[in-house]
Amino acid sequence: MRQIDIHAMANEARLNAFHYRALIVCALIMMFDGYDLVVAGMALPWTMKEMVISSTSAGFLVSSALVGMMLGNVLLGTMADRIGRRWILAICVALFSLFTAAAGLCKDPVLFGVARLFAGLGLGGAMPNVVALMTEYAPQRVRNILVTLVFSGFSVGGMLAAALGRSLIESYGWRSVFIAAAAPVLLIPLIWKSTPESLPFLVRHGRHAELKRLARDISPSYRPSDDDMLVFTAPDVRCGMPIRQLFARGRCLSTLMFWLSCFICLFMVYALSSWLTTLMARAGHSSASALTFVLVMNFGGMLGAIVSGWLADRLNIRYVLTGMYLLAAVSITLLGHGALPVMLLYVLVCLSGAATIGTQNLTNAYAGQFYPIGIRTTGVGWMLGVGRGGAILSPIAIGALVSPGQSLQQCFWAIGGPGLVAALAILLIRQRHTPSVASEGGGVLSDDEMVSNHL
Repeated sequence: MRQIDIHAMANEARLNAFHYRALIVCALIMMFDGYDLVVAGMALPWTMKEMVISSTSAGFLVSSALVGMMLGNVLLGTMADRIGRRWILAICVALFSLFTAAAGLCKDPVLFGVARLFAGLGLGGAMPNVVALMTEYAPQRVRNILVTLVFSGFSVGGMLAAALGRSLIESYGWRSVFIAAAAPVLLIPLIWKSTPESLPFLVRHGRHAELKRLARDISPSYRPSDDDMLVFTAPDVRCGMPIRQLFARGRCLSTLMFWLSCFICLFMVYALSSWLTTLMARAGHSSASALTFVLVMNFGGMLGAIVSGWLADRLNIRYVLTGMYLLAAVSITLLGHGALPVMLLYVLVCLSGAATIGTQNLTNAYAGQFYPIGIRTTGVGWMLGVGRGGAILSPIAIGALVSPGQSLQQCFWAIGGPGLVAALAILLIRQRHTPSVASEGGGVLSDDEMVSNHL
C-alpha cells in the first residue's frame, strides 16, 4: 500500500497545463472583478452630472458597492469552506455581472446604489476564494508570483475599463460601460468546468474519484492504484468556529495587523480609483487626459503585482511589503505638489498603482500563506472584509475634502499618508506562525493538524 501526501505533491509539482488553466481562469475572474469595480469611479463625473448629486453624495454612491464587498468577503468567503469554492465562484460572477449591468439601467440614485450593493457581494466573495485556490494549488517555489499574477488580472480589468470607457461613453453614454459588464455571465459554464475544487473540501466529503483525478492533474507522472492511501498533511484547523481560530495559537496580533494593513491599503486603492479622474480634471487636465491617468494607474498595478510577487519569492515577503507601503506613501503624496511635468505625473501615478493595487495583491498572497488551510478562505475573507471598511470610508472621506475645495496637496496627503502606518503594521506580523515557513523549517505537525483520507 502506498501512502501519498497530496499536499506535498501540490507543493513540489512542476508547472503544467493544470496550473496554467487554473491561473487563466482565476485571472479572468479577477479581470471581470477589476472592470466592474473601476468602471464606477471612472464614470463618476458623468454619473454625478446626470443624477445631479454632490461629491459627498457620490462618495456614498460609490461606497454602496464596497459595503456589498465587505459582506461578500466575510459571508461568501466563509461559506466556501463549507459548500465548496466552485459554487461560490459561479455565484459571485453571476452577481457582479448582472447587477453591475442593472446599475447602468437605473435612473434613480437609490436604485443605482442598491444594484451596486448586490454587485459588491459578488465582487467581494470572489477575491478570498481566488486567493485560497491559487495558494492551495501553486507549487511552493513560485507561489507568490502565481498568486500575484492572478491578481494582476484585476489591473487588466481596470485598464480595460479605462480603455473602453472613453470610446463607449463618447459614443453611447456612461450607462454603456455598466451594461457591458453583463458579458462574463456567458463564461460561467467554462469557469465551473475549469475550476478545481479545494482538496480538503474533497477529503471531508469523501469525493475519492475527484481526488484521484486532481492528483493526476497536479502530477501527470502519478499513476493511481486501488490500494493507494492519499494523505492530506498540512497545518489545518478542525473546528466548528473557524473565525475563533484566526486568533488562536499566537495569531491574534498578526490577524489584527493584517486587518489594519488591508484597511489602509484598500483605503488608498479606492480613494485613487474613485477620485483620481476628478482630482486630475480639477488640476487642469481634460476629461480624456484624466481617464488616461486611470489607465496608467492600473498598468502600474499590474506591474507592481508581478514585480512584488517575483521579489517575494526571492526575498522576505514581509520586507517587500513594507517597502511597497512606503513607496505608496511617497508617490501618492508627491502627486499633490504643484505643477509637475506631465511625464513625471504619469510616472508617479504608475508607481502609485504599483504600490497600492500591487501591494494589496501581495498582501492577499501573504495572508493566504499565513493561515492554515482549514481557515485560509476564512482568514483572507475576514481580512478583506475588515479592509473594506477602508474602501467604504475613502470615497466618502475624500469626497468630503473635495466638496469644500481643499487643496490637491491636502487631498493626496490624506490618501497617501496612511501608507506609513500600514508599513509598520506589516513589520509587526509574527512571521514564524506562517504555516509554509514552519513546515519548511522541519516542524512536526500534531495529530489534530493532519487531515487524511484512505482511498
